Amino acid sequence: MAHLPYADPDRPETAELVARITAQRGGVLHLYAMLLHSPPVADGWLHFLSAIRQRCVVPGALRELVILQVAHLNGAPYEAEQHIPIALREGVHQAQVDALPDWRASDVFEPAQRAALAYCDAMTQTIHVPADVFADLRTHFDPRAIVELTATVGAYNMVSRFLEALGISSADDMRAGRADR
Repeated sequence: MAHLPYADPDRPETAELVARITAQRGGVLHLYAMLLHSPPVADGWLHFLSAIRQRCVVPGALRELVILQVAHLNGAPYEAEQHIPIALREGVHQAQVDALPDWRASDVFEPAQRAALAYCDAMTQTIHVPADVFADLRTHFDPRAIVELTATVGAYNMVSRFLEALGISSADDMRAGRADR
């Protein structure tokens, strides 16, 4: 159960924002039901994460691999649950999803994916990226893709930290104890 009640998405003051969330995400997910406590934050979040997911040159499969790795590293099951179906639609293989916890020992990843996963691990676990990890990344990606990959890893670290700090779970009944303010 989440640490805070979920916001009521039917409040008149958030109607336009809820309509945009629904149009872009297919509904008001648990994450957005919590974010709606702060409409300016929910709006900025939607805009930023939509740019990451829909307007970047990083291929969808690679984007989803690093998102899933962030979820794994941070122990964020809600994030993984939301992104596994997206990853599979984007072309990630189930064997790759299954191998992520020990990706270095697996042979199911291409060299560019391995470079991105090493970068993701460094950014997530130690923040500081070793020179050799960055050098390998540069052999596979141009500056725009590196910036977008960096923003993706950073953004989804933010997502997982938000989810876990507030105890958001897909099993939560968003109506139970709903905040009415």
